[in-house]
Amino acid sequence: MPLAHVYVAPGFEEVELITIVDILRRADINTHLVSTAAAGVVAGAHNVGIAADLSFDEAASEIPDLVVLPGGGPGTQHMLAHPLLAGRLHSQFAAGRRVAAICAAPMVLAKAGLLRDLAACCFPGCEATLSEHGAKVSAFNVVTDGLITTSRGPATAGLFALELVRLLRDDATAIAVGRAMLYL
Repeated sequence: MPLAHVYVAPGFEEVELITIVDILRRADINTHLVSTAAAGVVAGAHNVGIAADLSFDEAASEIPDLVVLPGGGPGTQHMLAHPLLAGRLHSQFAAGRRVAAICAAPMVLAKAGLLRDLAACCFPGCEATLSEHGAKVSAFNVVTDGLITTSRGPATAGLFALELVRLLRDDATAIAVGRAMLYL
C-alpha cells in the first residue's frame, strides 16, 4: 500500500487538507498527517483543529511515496519559516519520490529550488514567487511535471487529490473514487 505524508502547519487551508486526506484514504493509500509544529491538534486558517498522526521528528524515519503540502496563507508562511522542511523535501525528491503542493504552498517548493524548469500552478497572486525561482507558471488547475504535482486552491483540491491517487495507484482507482464522490 502506498504511503503519503500530508503536512499540517498552523493556519493550513481546511478544505484542502481534509479533501486530500479523505480522497487518499478512500483510495487505500496509507495517509499520515505530519505536524510541522508541536504534536497534537493543529488549528487551521478558519480555526478548525486537526490532530496530527506524527510529529515532524517522528516522520523523519520514513520516506513516503508522497509528501503533500496543503496551502493556506498562514500555513504556507509557517512552512516557509520551518528550518528543516526544505531539507526534507529535497530528500524526498532525491529518493525519486513524489512531492505535491496546492494553493500558496507551491511557493515552498519554489523557494526550496524544486520547481526550477518545471511547469507548476498556484493560487492567484503567488505566481511571481514561482517565476522568480525558475518555474514555468501554468494556468491549469492541476499540473504534474515529473515527480511534482501542484494545484491552485480549495476548489481544485478534489481534482488534485484524484491526480495523486492516479499517480500512486492507477487510473482505474482514481476513476472509481472520483465517480463514487460524484467528481466524474
